[in-house]
Amino acid sequence: MKHVLVTGGAGFIGSNLIRTLLQNQEYEITCIDNFDDFYPRSQKESNLFPFAGNPRFRLIEGDIRREDVLQEVKDVSIIIHLAARAGVRPSVKNPVLYQDVNVKGTQVLLEFARERKIRQFIFASSSSVYGVNSHIPWNEEEKLQPVSPYASTKLSGEMLGHVYSHLYGIRFLALRFFTVYGPGQRPDLAIHKFFRSILTGLPIPVFGDGSASRDYTFVNDIIQGIMEAIEYNKSDFEIINLGNHHTVTLNRLIELIEIICGTKAVIDRQPPQPGDLSVTYADISKAQKLLGYNPSTRLEEGLPLFYDWVKEYYGVLQ
Repeated sequence: MKHVLVTGGAGFIGSNLIRTLLQNQEYEITCIDNFDDFYPRSQKESNLFPFAGNPRFRLIEGDIRREDVLQEVKDVSIIIHLAARAGVRPSVKNPVLYQDVNVKGTQVLLEFARERKIRQFIFASSSSVYGVNSHIPWNEEEKLQPVSPYASTKLSGEMLGHVYSHLYGIRFLALRFFTVYGPGQRPDLAIHKFFRSILTGLPIPVFGDGSASRDYTFVNDIIQGIMEAIEYNKSDFEIINLGNHHTVTLNRLIELIEIICGTKAVIDRQPPQPGDLSVTYADISKAQKLLGYNPSTRLEEGLPLFYDWVKEYYGVLQ
């Protein structure tokens, strides 16, 4: 049996990953999460509820920056590091906190892996590291120009991984996620906010003219990429995009949500926000080659699945 440590496992991507891992009898999971107040604890507890009582699942509530928390972890062979202080816009307001949580947290976890001789380390990076870059779609060899503290912490995490891979033989895979959505998504993210606002008749804040485009990636496709990364053993350090290789403008996203909800959105136009990017667009050829990655969920297919989750989680909103 493979024992996997998932940090940030009570969150959106982490809980979806744990669900998939537990469907396979060969995995045992230890989840660390500190249930920070970035969004309600109740959603994270709801994310973990299906795993309660499963003998192959253990939850440790605590901060990965604390060595006494990590000492509670036993006999791990794989680390999947998803824990982070999230959000581009909040990081602009509090860059020191993001540096401490995201960079120091990754450093402490890598040191834990070195001391325990844990070979496989998978790191959740972000498309935000590309920053201002008009050469699209973005591949992993692009010049990086992050424009937010959050993005800079993710790039720092990648470089720390390179150091530990080079010096200590840890296989470090940095997976750059592109705008992940799906059941369990954080309430601060656009798709979640838009659905709730439309269903409750509240205005949707749209920053800019709505022409900004994103490579929206359904969470199941991201999980497929992570599962392949768990088994990867061909090299000791890789940076790999996980996206959908398809861009959609913000205006088109709102149109699709309106169609699904059967309700027109009330738009509240706002000026562009510092740190926001005009486009994200993944070149996924490396992921296809190394991981056999094959995203299969179009936005038009994934949004109704998220809508079903929203209705179930919040009850009838209309």
